[in-house]
Amino acid sequence: MSRTFPQDSTGAAGALAGLRVIDLTQMLAGPFCTQILADHGADVIKVESMGGDGTRVTGPFLAEDATRDYGGYFQSINRNKRSIAIDLKSEAGRDILRQLIDGADIVIENFRAGVMERLGLAYETLRQTNPRLIYGTVRGFGDPRSGASPYAHWPAYDVVSQAMGGMMGITGPNAETPTKVGPGVGDTVPALMLCVGVLAAVRHVQRTGRGQFVDVAMTDAVLAMCERIVYQYSYTGQAPKAEGNRHPLLCPFGLFRSLDGHVSIACATDAFWETLAGLIGRPDMAKDPAFATNAARVRNQQQVIDAVEAYTAVRTKDEIGAALGGRVPFGPVYTAAEIFQDEHYARREMLVEVEQPGANRLVSIVGVPVKLSESPGAVRRRAPLLGEHTDEILQAAGYDEDAVARLRAAQAVR
Repeated sequence: MSRTFPQDSTGAAGALAGLRVIDLTQMLAGPFCTQILADHGADVIKVESMGGDGTRVTGPFLAEDATRDYGGYFQSINRNKRSIAIDLKSEAGRDILRQLIDGADIVIENFRAGVMERLGLAYETLRQTNPRLIYGTVRGFGDPRSGASPYAHWPAYDVVSQAMGGMMGITGPNAETPTKVGPGVGDTVPALMLCVGVLAAVRHVQRTGRGQFVDVAMTDAVLAMCERIVYQYSYTGQAPKAEGNRHPLLCPFGLFRSLDGHVSIACATDAFWETLAGLIGRPDMAKDPAFATNAARVRNQQQVIDAVEAYTAVRTKDEIGAALGGRVPFGPVYTAAEIFQDEHYARREMLVEVEQPGANRLVSIVGVPVKLSESPGAVRRRAPLLGEHTDEILQAAGYDEDAVARLRAAQAVR
């Protein structure tokens, strides 16, 4: 079901071809942002410490992989990038980075606030020699330049931003059990918003010739995604709580048991509800004033849920899909194994096979979700080995072979 992209394929240039990004990020939020830029053609140079991004040692690994240069985590969010390893504790290393940034369009980092300042590489310093520079950051609580959060120096990960951004408070089986959302949306959503901000800044540079500082706080991004809780509290004075697989404003809208798992059904309009009621053998409920309108169904949602589950619980996901699919908003709750078997993801090229160093077989990672008709993005190459492109990056920056050899001997680069 996967599509294979040859390791050295350059594919289409991509909409962002010609942009150079210096990627100083690690873990998930920053690398996810820069990977999106790389997917669409930007030349992303991943600058790593001499020990490499910490996710290189995070599995899973293939059983046959003897080298373990990196596992699935790193592979999944660092494709299409080039890697250089630099010792930023050394003056020579900082000089290299400064030269790379002077020749770049964008720099993105997710250090704690103040780290780049201590290295002598603050935005205000870098813009003096590169006034077109777009400097993007993603941190747990943002950068003080945009608003001095009392938590600015707190470290943060996905679970922290999910917790403080309001997501966990409305997720879980009941109001007393806040629950983490499965994927790392506390990282990936801020990454997406940073992409939007960076591309908006690219447009501004094109118009004015002036770069700017782009700041995204992970907590802010999660709160923006949970926008419903803000207006609900403002309008009603009541803080929304977790309601399991139900929706506080729409009914039926959630998950329902089937013989072999669960399905999602979302009737956000009375017209959809009328269709569903007929399909499940309860056309009477579409005419009954207690259920005919969404407001009425929300008031009597347990009876609605019971009626829908009386239909779904005795049928398989496939049987329910055959009856409801295309007629009301419906989808089975998939496992990863079922995603690999669904023709939708194959036709949309969302399962892509890439080379895995240290192994003799290909592995699958997720494809590019944003489809452009004239300048499509693509998975052009696997994630890089640590320092795999150091020599070519340095030589392109003006260092000759002897200079590169001296930097290696001095352990300023790897």
